Amino acid sequence: MGRAATSVERDDKTEEDIGGGGDPWKTVLFNCACHTFDEVENVVMKAARCTLSRARQISHEVHTRGSAVVYEGPRERCEAVAETISAVGLRTKVSQ
Repeated sequence: MGRAATSVERDDKTEEDIGGGGDPWKTVLFNCACHTFDEVENVVMKAARCTLSRARQISHEVHTRGSAVVYEGPRERCEAVAETISAVGLRTKVSQ
């Protein structure tokens, strides 16, 4: 059984590029028509360590607006969240 191709976009800005930093990094999830709400909610709960209620809010926002912030925090954690979500074939982006 093969592993799904990952799709993680990264914003490779340095602190100099963004004027000193300080803002948290974000993991953004983008909509697709290939996953069910249950699949999205399950992977969001696993990756972001959130409740089912929060995962449902995120999946609804992704479905209706096209994208949603799944997690905000340190860059390394945002990248880990993005990798977990992308492992099932969903598209994410990590940026500041």
